[in-house]
Amino acid sequence: MKQQTSPAIVLRRTNYGEADRIVTFLTPIGKVKAMVKGVRRSKSKLAGGIELFSESTITFMYTRGDLARIVSTRLDTHWDGIIGDLQKMMFGYEAMKQIDKHIEDEADRDYYDLLKGTLAGLADSEIPLEAMQVWFYSRLLFIEGTQINTAEDVKGKKLSSDERYNFSPDNMGFEASTSGRYKPDDIKLLRLMVQHKPQSLKQIKNLSEHSKTLKDLFTLELSQFMK
Repeated sequence: MKQQTSPAIVLRRTNYGEADRIVTFLTPIGKVKAMVKGVRRSKSKLAGGIELFSESTITFMYTRGDLARIVSTRLDTHWDGIIGDLQKMMFGYEAMKQIDKHIEDEADRDYYDLLKGTLAGLADSEIPLEAMQVWFYSRLLFIEGTQINTAEDVKGKKLSSDERYNFSPDNMGFEASTSGRYKPDDIKLLRLMVQHKPQSLKQIKNLSEHSKTLKDLFTLELSQFMK
């Protein structure tokens, strides 16, 4: 049977038997669920390539049944900056969980780039955690086809730098309000999140402050999309 080689990121893994693991990998074309034989033994050559918060190159083949069999693994990148920071680790797990839940076995490369970008951003000490949370959620909605209108308000009027806004989940847009929660700079940042990679955000002034405000937009007002 033909072997396939691909870059991969671990989404989840489960111990099986005495020394094996069942691992679900995300690849640029979707998920690969595989049996990794003997990986929990101390001298296993496969262990390094199934680490969490890492990108590896895996070679696998399909035999009988639903599970592929891992032939070889090579660790390419390990995002060390996540390890040891509990909040970053927890959000890394959340990002993997969300992507695992949102895609079928086959998926566009956008999902792979999203997870890779999220983990790389979490490992960057110069990017606030809240900024990465907003970047992940905004990009996920965009990939899913649910785009927030950051150019016009719900009445079709161009967003003004002199107004404050509340968010309308029903219209996926903002409406002017004298007691509005969101400032124009918050909305501008949201627009940039969809257009740029996380590393480009480091030059934005007050990035952490704006990100903390926008985080609630996703975790509270758009929570139904995150389930």
